[in-house]
Amino acid sequence: MTEKEKMLAGEWYQSRDEELIVERSRARQLMNSLNQTKDTEEHYRKQLIDDLFGTIEGEIGLEPPFYCDYGYNIHVGDGFFANYNCAFLDVCEIRFGRRVLVGPNVQIYTATHPMNREMRASGLEAGRPISIGDDVWIGGSAVINPGVTIGDNVVVGAGAVVTKDIPSNVFVGGNPAKFIRHMD
Repeated sequence: MTEKEKMLAGEWYQSRDEELIVERSRARQLMNSLNQTKDTEEHYRKQLIDDLFGTIEGEIGLEPPFYCDYGYNIHVGDGFFANYNCAFLDVCEIRFGRRVLVGPNVQIYTATHPMNREMRASGLEAGRPISIGDDVWIGGSAVINPGVTIGDNVVVGAGAVVTKDIPSNVFVGGNPAKFIRHMD
């Protein structure tokens, strides 16, 4: 397997692989252009997002600045909106359902590193995909950790750190995020 194939499969891979360096560079060029757009350049902004993201279903919104590793592993449903200064580390897929609202400064991490220091020093890393259902609101400065699945109709409170799967129809908050109440 190539390092990219290992990365996409969620296996340990060498992030300093030349192919991956080139792909991250491409994403950075697109992000740099996106992050310099003016509000009046909505058509150009949309084109850059289309070029960056893996799939886009329907109408979406994204407020720059925005940061990601590759972009092509980000898949968004109709009605998706991400506010200012979000960072999505997409070494594996990040899938958003329909009508997902992402607050400012939200960080979504599929990337993870070895706990063993020798292995970590070797440059190996891995990733675990993240899935976010329909009608989810992720409050500002929340962190979604690798491998998490969030159900439908979920509210993640501002500043929450999500370390485990969240079922549908709940409000969670805190660090680590915990159940607060059921949603209507």
